[in-house]
Amino acid sequence: MTDVLIPAGELADLIKTEPCVIIDTRNPDAYGAGHIPDAVNVHDIFTYLATSTPEGMTELKTKFADAFGAAGLSGEQTAVVYEQSMNSGFGQSCRGYYLLTMLGYPKVKVLHGGYDAWAAAGLPVTKDVPQPTKAAFTVVAEAGDILIDAKAMLAAVGKPGIAILDVRDVDEWIGDSSSPYGKDFCPRKGRIPGAVWLEWYRMMKPTAEGPRFKSKDEILAECATVGISQTTPVYLYCFKGARASNTFLALKNAGVKDVRMYFGSWNEWSRDPALPIEEGLPIAAAETSKAA
Repeated sequence: MTDVLIPAGELADLIKTEPCVIIDTRNPDAYGAGHIPDAVNVHDIFTYLATSTPEGMTELKTKFADAFGAAGLSGEQTAVVYEQSMNSGFGQSCRGYYLLTMLGYPKVKVLHGGYDAWAAAGLPVTKDVPQPTKAAFTVVAEAGDILIDAKAMLAAVGKPGIAILDVRDVDEWIGDSSSPYGKDFCPRKGRIPGAVWLEWYRMMKPTAEGPRFKSKDEILAECATVGISQTTPVYLYCFKGARASNTFLALKNAGVKDVRMYFGSWNEWSRDPALPIEEGLPIAAAETSKAA
């Protein structure tokens, strides 16, 4: 696949040669203080909490098809999504990439390094708010296969061959906190049984310009530490599908063929007492698997 990530300089050239719709996922105050010229602010990309009931899935798709259509995306333009930097928004620009991909949008890029990279390159910024021309946004139903619900995730528990990949922060993985919104935001702490863990930060590395994604081979090396190869089916989750979107982009760029996301993630799973969880430190689970 072509690289989804686009450096600031390349984006500046692309805007001059091809029709683009630029989407700023930051909060309205950050957007108002200065943004890339003609960028449309769609903060809901980050804030929206989805549920994986049939109604919830339909609502998610309808909401964002409407939002992206209102931003001017008809299928002709390249959608370019950005956040402040790659690690300050919990993967929110990548969440935009995931949503657009899940809806079947044909051309999507993520600004590598975000707004910070654009500003650091001395490229133009503005406070002017554009008035986009509303477009008809077409949803491609088959593209939605990368979105899985709680039922599909439950079916994958204990299933050999499928990697359930948890990419949350360490305090969530060990069951010390239920979410980035606060330790007790959700009723239960822990993880989906049998999940393996790669903290989302591990898909990136520090550079002099700020965090950037690792190379394809570096990402595959990280995956290999938890038994994931390019042919392993991977079911991702985090808290609400933002950090997992960052990992989704990394894995797809690295050539992992079958990557899907449980978008309801821990925010939904932890609220249903019928769904199984592992609690506490993952040592007991590791010992059990060794014994087996």
